[in-house]
Amino acid sequence: MPARIANPLISLYLLLSPHSSRLPADGATAMRSRSALRLKHLVLPCAGALVLTSAPNANAQRAAPTNARPATADSAVQQRLLAERREDPTPAPARKEGEGPFNRLIIRGVHLIDGYGSAPRGPVDVIVEGNRIAEIVSVGYPNVKVDESKRPKGALKELDANGMYMMPGLVDLHVHQGTQQKAPDSEYYNKLWLAHGITTVRGVPFASFDYSVKERERSAKNEIAAPRYVVYQRPGTGWGRGVPRTPDVAREWVRWAKANGAEGLKLGAERPDIMEALLDEAKKLGLGSTAHLQQQGVAQMNADMATKLGLEAVTHFYGIFESMYENHQVQPWPTDANLQDEQTRFGQVARQWSLVKPHGEKWNAFLRNLKERDVTLDPTMTTYLTGRDVMKRMNASWHAKYTIPTQWDFYTPSRTNHGAYFYNWTTEDEVAWRNFYRVWMEFVNDYKNMGGRVTASSDAGFIYNTPGFSTIEELELLQEAGFTPTEAIRAGTLHAAQTIFKPMKKQIEYGVIETGMLADLVIVDANPVANLKVLYGTGWFRLNDATQKVENYGGVKWTIKDGIIYDAKKLLADIEKMGDEQRRKRAMDK
Repeated sequence: MPARIANPLISLYLLLSPHSSRLPADGATAMRSRSALRLKHLVLPCAGALVLTSAPNANAQRAAPTNARPATADSAVQQRLLAERREDPTPAPARKEGEGPFNRLIIRGVHLIDGYGSAPRGPVDVIVEGNRIAEIVSVGYPNVKVDESKRPKGALKELDANGMYMMPGLVDLHVHQGTQQKAPDSEYYNKLWLAHGITTVRGVPFASFDYSVKERERSAKNEIAAPRYVVYQRPGTGWGRGVPRTPDVAREWVRWAKANGAEGLKLGAERPDIMEALLDEAKKLGLGSTAHLQQQGVAQMNADMATKLGLEAVTHFYGIFESMYENHQVQPWPTDANLQDEQTRFGQVARQWSLVKPHGEKWNAFLRNLKERDVTLDPTMTTYLTGRDVMKRMNASWHAKYTIPTQWDFYTPSRTNHGAYFYNWTTEDEVAWRNFYRVWMEFVNDYKNMGGRVTASSDAGFIYNTPGFSTIEELELLQEAGFTPTEAIRAGTLHAAQTIFKPMKKQIEYGVIETGMLADLVIVDANPVANLKVLYGTGWFRLNDATQKVENYGGVKWTIKDGIIYDAKKLLADIEKMGDEQRRKRAMDK
């Protein structure tokens, strides 16, 4: 059950903390904050801040002897770690799906979309040896019969992809895993991702520190059916000592995080001295950084300020509009606004569209700053899409089969579930969001046109935004913003891979299709450059003029991760069974 926040001091802590359970679209952290409340926290003053500690339950208190000693530091650490891990989903089961890798796999006759932004070419035969692309061989020309005698030989496994299209596996830089409340089994999100050709996901965070690192290692060994996991964590997670409150402690946590397996930091609008310490230490250690510059702190740390300090990526739109207000420094809120009311928060943020001047002096100066600092914009436009048309998003065709009941329950309007804020949504709210998207898309497209790096991510699991499907939707939104289809695909492949490898000062190992790259590939039986909709798990439909009947086509056919071939349709069938099983159990419980 979702937590009810009754204590006003707890509400104040949640409002001020960068780990607030009410941060927009930062769901994994949100769920863990709410689960922490279930432990009946006490609020204690500590170094001028409010700190949550876990109180024993009522039965334990009654049973305790009168001479019981205060909790030790070690027990406090354990209580914090317990709270952090309480909403972790069940780890994924051992892998049964997929074939390979093979010593010599040949994918025959495919048309290649390389990820660099160029048009498709083909037919080609692609040779994969183990988990690497060994060779790409041109085997002919369009509409000309292939000379079989000139094709590569010696395959231990062949995929007949004649007439199909291959692109690099998608890389989603903003994901969270499920929680016990909304999607209790890791397998559900993992298979949704793979079924949509997503071969790498960056958790910001996936769940607790412990869960994230362990599941990353299992995925790296292909012990589970899952994309590659890249682990970014919030400051203070994992070590049990709470959120850093001084620059020195912030640096200490970054060193601890690096030593214990983190690959980067997911930051909020931190206090300037804390932000500077976190980013400086991360850079020294080769850790990446991205930030959701939440409304509670953006006045002290907007995107221009943060990127000047070294922030490498800005996710969502928070901090972007605030960096180029024409006549304000802080967003003008209604006098009765309350940030704990999510409809107010999400409804009002869209009103920022009128506070900036497209192509004005501040707009252009900020774009130049971002480009000079080599910042990645990771807009996640799909995350907030429901705001501009709730009815459309609620009735998306994939919900019936592929959104499991617990996930649907979490979407349903609620005062306590994060992102379920449509308490009394109005036409005026939707118009504001449509105007906001128009300006937001213009900014993102301007950045792309000046050579800036833009990526395609989802932040799914909230706001009627189901994983897998939402990443494809993000590609479509980039096209709406002005990207060509190949630019949109580049955002979801090459540019996302560059964002991951850049802080490590390494060349990318996936994100494009060329010899030597890891074999992370997507094969679809229709051309995604002609229609991005064919990448949806549900495929798309068209009228067959010969039969005058509507037919379904597209949908990913095979996802290849690390040389292992996954049948995308079988993965979707497994997901459908998960929903059926939940519905069956609910029927029995009635």
